[in-house]
Amino acid sequence: MAEHPLPVPGSENPEKLTGLKKGKIKKVAAGIPAVVSSLEKTIGEAGLQRGLKALFHLNKKGGFDCPSCAWPDPDDERSGIAEYCENGARAVAEEATAKKLTADFFSQNSVHDLGKLSDYEIGGKGRVAQPMFLPAGGTHYQPITWKAAFEKIGMELNRLASPDEAVFYTSGRTSNEAAFLYQLFVREYGTNNLPDCSNMCHESSGTALGESLGIGKGSVTLNDFYAAEVIIILGQNPGTNHPRMLTALQKAKANGATIISINPLPETGLMGFNNPQKVAGVFGMNPGLTDLFLQVKINGDLALLKAIEVLLAQEEARNPGMVFDQAFISKNTEGFNDFLEDLNTYNAEELAGLAGVGLPLVQEAARVLAGKSRIIACWAMGLTQHKNAVDTIKEVVNLLLLKGSIGKPGAGTCPVRGHSNVQGDRTMGIFERPSEKFLSSIERNFHFSPPRKHGYDVVECIKAMHEGQAKVFIAMGGNFLSATPDTRFTAEALKKCRLTVHVSTKLNRSHLVHGEEALILPCLGRSDMDMRNGENRFVSCENSMGVVQLSRGVLPPVSEHLLSEPEIVCRLANATLGRRSQINWDRYIEDYDVIRADIERTISGFADYNERVRQPGGFYLPNSNRNGTFDTASQKAHFNVARPASIALREDQLMMMTIRSHDQFNTTIYGLNDRYRGIYNERRVILMNEKDISKRNLTNGDLVDLYNDHDDVHRIARKFIVVEYPIPEKCAATYFPETNVLVPITSVAEKSNTPTSKMVILTVTKHQE
Repeated sequence: MAEHPLPVPGSENPEKLTGLKKGKIKKVAAGIPAVVSSLEKTIGEAGLQRGLKALFHLNKKGGFDCPSCAWPDPDDERSGIAEYCENGARAVAEEATAKKLTADFFSQNSVHDLGKLSDYEIGGKGRVAQPMFLPAGGTHYQPITWKAAFEKIGMELNRLASPDEAVFYTSGRTSNEAAFLYQLFVREYGTNNLPDCSNMCHESSGTALGESLGIGKGSVTLNDFYAAEVIIILGQNPGTNHPRMLTALQKAKANGATIISINPLPETGLMGFNNPQKVAGVFGMNPGLTDLFLQVKINGDLALLKAIEVLLAQEEARNPGMVFDQAFISKNTEGFNDFLEDLNTYNAEELAGLAGVGLPLVQEAARVLAGKSRIIACWAMGLTQHKNAVDTIKEVVNLLLLKGSIGKPGAGTCPVRGHSNVQGDRTMGIFERPSEKFLSSIERNFHFSPPRKHGYDVVECIKAMHEGQAKVFIAMGGNFLSATPDTRFTAEALKKCRLTVHVSTKLNRSHLVHGEEALILPCLGRSDMDMRNGENRFVSCENSMGVVQLSRGVLPPVSEHLLSEPEIVCRLANATLGRRSQINWDRYIEDYDVIRADIERTISGFADYNERVRQPGGFYLPNSNRNGTFDTASQKAHFNVARPASIALREDQLMMMTIRSHDQFNTTIYGLNDRYRGIYNERRVILMNEKDISKRNLTNGDLVDLYNDHDDVHRIARKFIVVEYPIPEKCAATYFPETNVLVPITSVAEKSNTPTSKMVILTVTKHQE
């Protein structure tokens, strides 16, 4: 079997661990500990005055949008105390830090030495303060002027045999304005190679919803939560990944909603929430959230949903018209008879066994849903990163269609996005497979013919770089190496490039695993003021529920050498395209209103963009599902027929899912604690069921090595500490990015091509020095 070399010394075989300290699993999320954690991190990084100023304006109308998750702000009055969560505060603290990395830092620290550090240590170094260049054969980054940096990139792009030999990646942090300009430049350059972080997270959601309902976005608004009768949360940990969602759930529960949570782990944020802005929250009164918890096995969600549907169909047969919304089904859907015929071939008890959930609990879920019609289904990575992710999400849609729970108040779909403008970037055209409608609009408005050939998504671009078919890699934000699967393989791919370029705020591992030459281009963050001609300019973002609002930074940048993302794109376009371009890029640099005016005439839904985005709270984009219509070929929603997967594991194998710790947002590591799960001072842990630990002759606290041999490639992650945890048998959980090395590049979701980071088959053996 082939074995790939390690990309960075120490990244997967650390010389030492930091020292695990185990505490009790918390029963309730947030509360006063979250307030203390937020303030400690913010003041520690940014100082008292700078830090509190940033927090005061965070998510406020007229302030700046949180650089972490995409959960929406309230439409009406926002909190006068704090319109942010613990992780939002920590994300701002990381960005608002007073620590900065100048040329002196890079001259004193080689790439090799920095590569020995953990992701936590690398991220804690501070903001990159000036453009840096690593020449071929160089050991240290060295300063470079912006002009020389753009000329270097333009020269490399223009010497490629084809524009398709370049890859242009986008992170979900990128604003609407920067994203629109980025895709416009890339398409005028001549390629659709626009992979983005969606490819690794909610691509499965977009694919499933687009095919079933005609739009790849969720249909609900925040106010729908307050009118819902039932809220189902699947494969999501809101207490850590989307903490402000807990406030909406608490309000919904106070209004009478029943909350059903479906997850392999009993996450603290699903079970209880102490709102620190309420007296009851401060004193820990009535914190409960989940009414019914269904602890499903990893990848058991599709079987569980079908089991519930079987029970509902049986009740409908006994009481016709009392369970299914037959009028809605008849008017708005197609494929119902085929779906029902297939459903009648299943046995609820067998499906429940396949899901790993006791039949009485499944029956209780069916009883809750049977008489209700205002149902919201929320989900995240726990559904999207599986081989059958698209079919599983379509099964969620099937359940909502049966109940007529789309297109009415208090009901609908809610894929909870992970990064603050990842949905907006897709709206702006960051997509490797753009529609003909979008490309025709580009051609009509900008007088060049954009390429029609589909580009690379994330997995495809990694393979293309590995095979030498892509030679220049440019990333607009993000930490590509730490976010992607199969770390060793991806590292090899990046190293084969002629040039790697990262537009970044802070140092990260992707800067240290590079092509023959490499550039770091430091940009302004969300909290930074963007001054030009005496004006502090704003950009705009779209949240998970389709609201577009302005974001204006309030802090003086830590360095005078930082540029905004829109300016970086425009200057890159000028350096690359020169007089070939049909576009006046300098106009965009001078006036962001010009960018928004061009977005308005190119993309539907942005009428009066400059006027409406200046209104407090912004505006909603059109959403056909929200209005009860479906933009499919038949103008009807589609029922889907799919069979649950039964994955046979050997006796020595486990099914592993990668997860975040509470001290983490995506690849950014804020600290070494996972407070809610009772894990402190260590990230290299594997959560296992006590029976699986015993069967392997292991004990709690043992040091183990993890192996994956998918496609006969030997993948290893060494030195992980066994932690006994209430997780289903034959299942395990580890933190990413530490175990991304085990996620095969060749294991992806059907149709969406998303890496299957939530269903990694592995073996566990005791570590031998």
